[in-house]
Amino acid sequence: MFVFVGTYTHRGSDGIYVFHMDTATGALDPVGHTVGVVQPSFLALHPDRPLLYAANELPEAAGDRGGKASSFAFDPHNGALTALNEQPTHGGLPCHLTVAAQGCLLLVANYADGKITVLPILGDGSLGEAVQVIQHRGAGLRTDRQAGPHAHSITLDPSGQYALAADLGTDQVLVYRVAAEEGCLEAHDPPFACVPPGSGPRHLDFHPAGRFVYVINELGSTITGFHWDSDAGRLDPLETVPTLPADFTGDNTCADIHVHPSGRFLYGSNRGHDSLVIYAVDIDTGILEFAGHEPTRGRNPRNFGIDPTGTFLLAANQDTDSVVAFRIDEASGLLEATGYTASVSLPVCVKFLAAEGV
Repeated sequence: MFVFVGTYTHRGSDGIYVFHMDTATGALDPVGHTVGVVQPSFLALHPDRPLLYAANELPEAAGDRGGKASSFAFDPHNGALTALNEQPTHGGLPCHLTVAAQGCLLLVANYADGKITVLPILGDGSLGEAVQVIQHRGAGLRTDRQAGPHAHSITLDPSGQYALAADLGTDQVLVYRVAAEEGCLEAHDPPFACVPPGSGPRHLDFHPAGRFVYVINELGSTITGFHWDSDAGRLDPLETVPTLPADFTGDNTCADIHVHPSGRFLYGSNRGHDSLVIYAVDIDTGILEFAGHEPTRGRNPRNFGIDPTGTFLLAANQDTDSVVAFRIDEASGLLEATGYTASVSLPVCVKFLAAEGV
């Protein structure tokens, strides 16, 4: 299994790091890294071609200093990355991206100014110039963090027909229809669903059965579950549950969320409590039952990933420069540290891919 790690590069990182993960033990062995790629925070893999895309998380500015998305080809045998090109996102601090329209479009969420950018993926895997920039509108309850829109993620539904954008600034999960033939996103009706005021939705993940969506709220330290009507493209709220112990009194913000491939467990990251919250999922109703917390063995778990087999979870601890491997108990969903840790400066994002010939 290959593991790709996106990073912030202002403290010595070289960009994107590639590891080989031993699928028996969870051990991570370095394969290589890029050179000179700036702030490739979040990563996205092409669904069926050896291509990798990165959000270069830079503020919007004149010239070449603004936010960008970059493209890479990789060798499916050894994971070596080759830069293809980069394109401006016409927004500030692009922080999340996903490949849509059967691999023909790259959708980018720009945090600073609440924009969603659509970039075409060309025949050679490189990126064309932006064909659409959508500006979110509105504000939220908290004037310190929600004075305006802050698009924090853009995620496809399992059918690929819809893209859901979590906007931290407006407390909305906006729904767009992916118009593949036209090469753009179209506003949907209903256009959005709301989380509780002041929650600040950040990332979301779909249950593998396709009927439920779970949103992690950065500011509220909560998870909001929705029922997803894939025919109507509609989100109906189920419940909102905490990510923190009832007796925790420190500062905390949430970051990432993933449903286990089995659909039986849900994980969310706490920055401050520095833990992963674990919930069991009722696969019939989507309702969550608290199962526990697991310390991430580091500070500020910005992102984490679950390998496609559901055996291992890798937690990226940004402030302690570590990616820590945990084994997932298949019966309870609880986590056990394997003892294996990879050293990476300011890790932000973890992506898995099966290696050919391994």
